[in-house]
Order: sequence, then C-alpha cells, then structure tokens
Amino acid sequence: MKNIIITGGAGFIGSHVVRLFVNKYPDYHIINVDKLTYAGNLANLKDIEDKPNYTFVKADICDFETIMGIFKKYNVDGVIHLAAESHVDRSIKDPFTFAQTNVMGTLSMLQAAKLTWEQIPEKWEGKRFYHISTDEVYGALEMTDPEGIEPPFTTKASSGKHHLAYGSKFFTEDLKYMPHSPYSASKASSDHFVRAFHDTYGMPTIVTNCSNNYGPYQFPEKLIPLFINNIRHRKPLPVYGKGENVRDWLYVEDHARAIDLIFHKGTIAETYNIGGFNEWKNIDIIKVVINTVDRLLGRKEGEDMDLITYVTDRAGHDMRYAIDSSKLQRELGWEPSLQFEEGIEKTVKWYLENQAWMDNITSGEYEKYYESMYGNR
Repeated sequence: MKNIIITGGAGFIGSHVVRLFVNKYPDYHIINVDKLTYAGNLANLKDIEDKPNYTFVKADICDFETIMGIFKKYNVDGVIHLAAESHVDRSIKDPFTFAQTNVMGTLSMLQAAKLTWEQIPEKWEGKRFYHISTDEVYGALEMTDPEGIEPPFTTKASSGKHHLAYGSKFFTEDLKYMPHSPYSASKASSDHFVRAFHDTYGMPTIVTNCSNNYGPYQFPEKLIPLFINNIRHRKPLPVYGKGENVRDWLYVEDHARAIDLIFHKGTIAETYNIGGFNEWKNIDIIKVVINTVDRLLGRKEGEDMDLITYVTDRAGHDMRYAIDSSKLQRELGWEPSLQFEEGIEKTVKWYLENQAWMDNITSGEYEKYYESMYGNR
C-alpha cells in the first residue's frame, strides 16, 4: 500500500484530486492534510469520508513539527501539494499570509519529506514530491487580436488543439518567471524551493503550472461560482475594468486527471503546463454564464445582462494568460475532455442543483460547524 499525502484536500481542486485517488486506487492510503481555512470544506468530500483508504488530518502545513509527525505516523511515500492561498485580491491586501502559507508552508513540506525519506534504506526510491503551481508565475502575455478578425476566433496551437486566441504567444515551460502580484510571487518562490530541493538533495520532485480552473465545489469568491450565485439572486456582477482581460480555462476534473497522470508517469525534475486550450475574455465568459444560468432557471436568455457592473480595475491586473500544454499532451497523452461550453453547462447545473451547499458556504454556517468539530482555526 502506498501512503500519499494530499495537502489542501478539502479545497476546490484538492477535493477533486482526493476523490479521484480514493476511488481509483483502493490499495493507496490517502491522507488529506488541510487546515480548514475559509476555503476548506469537508462537505466537499462527504461521499468518500467513510472510505477505508481515506484519512483526514486537520493540520497547518506551516507547523513543521506536526507535519513531521504525520510523515512518521503514516510512513508517507508521496506528496501531492495543493495547499495554498490563491486569491489575488486577498494577496494584495495581505501579502504576509501568502508568503507564510505558500512559501514557508511549502518549505515545511519539503523539509519534512527530505528528513523522513533520507533516513530510510531505500531513500528516494519510490518517493515523489509533486507541487501544483499556477500559470501566473510567468507574468502576462501580449494582447494582439489578428487584424480583421473579430473574436472569438480560433488558431491552431502547437498541440493541434484549438485556442480561442488573442495573441501569438503562449506560456511554455521554458519561460522565465515574471510574477506581478503578491500571490504569483509567493507561488514562484515556492516553485524555486521545490526545484532547489531536487538540485541540492536529489529529492524526486515535479512541478506543474495550471491555468484557471472552474467546476463544482469552487469557493464562491472566484468569478464563475460568484457570478452564478449573484445571477440567481439578481445581485450586481462586478467586472474589473472593461472585462477585456483574457484567461485560459480548465475544467477541474480534467486537471485532476492530469495530476493523476503526472504523479504516476511524469518525469522527475520536469515541469508540465496544464491548460484548457481555451481562452476567453472575462466579459465574454460572463455573458456565457448569464445566458446559461438564465436558461436553466427558466428566465429569458440574456435577461440578466443588466446586472453587469464595471468597477475600478485590480492593481497590477495582468492582461492575458494562455497555457501551451503541448508538452503534456506529447509526452503523456493528456488532453482536456470537455470544451468550455460543455464544462460551463455542467458547472452551472451543479451549482443550481446544490444550492444548499452554496447557501451554507455563503452564510458562514459551515465554519461554525467545523469549528465545533475541530476547534478554532
């Protein structure tokens, strides 16, 4: 039996990865380590919480002694490290928390793995430390619509898939880092520490950088679930600037599949970009969400377009991110399974069918419940 720590497993992406591993690998013991901050919610994992190969441990990754104890208790073979502060707006207001969690927390996990694994006879054999990062570490890309063509339009990416393209350049694994926000700077630093532990100590590490994720169980401070909920209640939809910033969108279950594949078959010390080949301007994605929510609620499609409210742009707001995932597709055969229109339909349906989950999150009642079970956070 392999014993795998998944950090941040009660969060959005983490819960999907935990569920996939618990269900797919009954001979693995999955240890979900999560601090249960505001974005961590064990309700995301109700369907697997009683599985015999699953254990939840409430712990702060910055608490090195506790993390060392977990490694020793469970004889850990591998780490999938997702725990992170991830909201750019929060990082602008409170950069210290992001540096603490994303940098020092990652260092705590690395050092615990190193001290544990280097003391056993097989040392690094069969061990793996997989660190999940973001495309924001690369900075921003140029925004240049091809002359005479109105978006949305497509162009062939090097992988053979189609991008909704707003420029000729994409993030590739060999680009130098140019983070522009406290969030992306903290993730860039953590990436460097992971690579340094391979180069210095020989630890078997892998880093992936992914694009924007969307799908079920996402905390409703993020654009898509926030707007679905606001449309449902006919609240304003705040759009930064003119809504022309471009992001590449990836359905969360496709990301979980990629993590599974890379954890098992990725090359040690390599970096893989994970993207959806799926660029959208924020304003265009918002219109798709409005039309979809209105239709599924039985309203006239587009009825709630007047909820769009333009607000002052975010400080240091990068104009465009676009991932080139051709290396991952070429070397490991991964590609996204859903086009955005399919993914957004599934996502909107899930939130509308799970309104009790959303209401519980937005009311804060779930925080009181877990505080009573696990203590103050």
